[in-house]
Amino acid sequence: MSGRSLAEWLDYIERIHPKSIQLGLERVAKVRDMLGRSSSAALFTVAGTNGKGSTCAMLEAILIAAGYKVGLYTSPHLLRYNERVRLDGVPVSDARLCAAFETVERARGEVMLTYFEFGTLAAWEIFAAEALDAVILEVGLGGRLDAVNAFETDCALLTSVDLDHTDYLGDTRERIGSEKAGIFRGNKPAVVADPDPPRSVLDHAGEVGADLWLIGRDFGYWREGQQWMSWGRGVRRGGLALPALRGDRQLANASAALAALDALRARLPVGMQDIRNGLAHVDLPARFQVLPGRPTVVLDVAHNPQAAGVLAENLAGMGFYPETYAVFGMLRDKDIDGVCRALKDRISIWFAAGLSGAQTLADALARAGVGGDVICCKNPLEAFAAARKRASENDRIAVFGSFHTVAAVMQGIEAARTGVPGARQGS
Repeated sequence: MSGRSLAEWLDYIERIHPKSIQLGLERVAKVRDMLGRSSSAALFTVAGTNGKGSTCAMLEAILIAAGYKVGLYTSPHLLRYNERVRLDGVPVSDARLCAAFETVERARGEVMLTYFEFGTLAAWEIFAAEALDAVILEVGLGGRLDAVNAFETDCALLTSVDLDHTDYLGDTRERIGSEKAGIFRGNKPAVVADPDPPRSVLDHAGEVGADLWLIGRDFGYWREGQQWMSWGRGVRRGGLALPALRGDRQLANASAALAALDALRARLPVGMQDIRNGLAHVDLPARFQVLPGRPTVVLDVAHNPQAAGVLAENLAGMGFYPETYAVFGMLRDKDIDGVCRALKDRISIWFAAGLSGAQTLADALARAGVGGDVICCKNPLEAFAAARKRASENDRIAVFGSFHTVAAVMQGIEAARTGVPGARQGS
């Protein structure tokens, strides 16, 4: 096994299990026990339909600003697999990942692991080898049966509950909420940032005896012009600068991150200056990311109706642009119609990029009743080039949909800037 490159390992772990997704904790728990690794770090587990990545990034940034040693595991990645496993804000090296994959491979014996399960165990192997103060694990899908849930959390965060991955999680908010609330633990804080959580979330918190923190009841925020104020149990923090991540929804994510830190303040105290510094420097590509230059280019991995609704609000709040062009690509298993309906009034012309077939997108746009032209393109790069050609310098291009769509455009922009073509790595 040794001597494999990271690309070879990623190809291998993608092939060893016949299914890309197979929910269940039994396999992961078995290999976790074979690895025999434990960590004294405070463990945060973050689930939710949208907002997981932003909340994880804010937690990480504040804790690093406070001088703690922090491990962060997220998914999926945009350009390089290494983005998924970070130590103190820095993606780990290929060599470190390869060594961890090799350790997991030796430990698993005959146990079949999916790509995500293998990667989660490798991340844990890396974190447990370090003297970390905090580990942040982002749930991949759902919560109850996600590989991340094989690790006992000290604080669970649930950012939002909406319809996505319905094939695996159920087709109602109640069912999906029940799956996501599976990360809650008895006598441990469970921070919920959804303003209208399904009954199933509240019921599950009661059943397991979690210490439930609800937005609007136990914590929350107010916006005050270009500043905001956060409050929690027995604490108020005023005069905060808006987070470096754009959009009002990020205030809910930031207040949830602060509530989680308040819940564990005995183990991980943070000061006001740490919070200010962390929120000022937090960085998360492709979450309403506005690139410098003209025409204005917005990158956003909105790929379900709730996220598309937030993107529509954020676009509306940006000021006036004569035209807004969409570079839009989604995978076939997503609610394409719902995304089209959420954004139909914000886009002048649509450039449909063929991930699920450009015609599939064009048909969904027609059903949603969009007003502008729809132009079908072979791939996201072709769509972006066509939009660039059409746009004047005062216009705006919104690139959104799947991670693959946004990553392809990011690579194209980077290749044009450096003259070095890139390729997205792994699944």
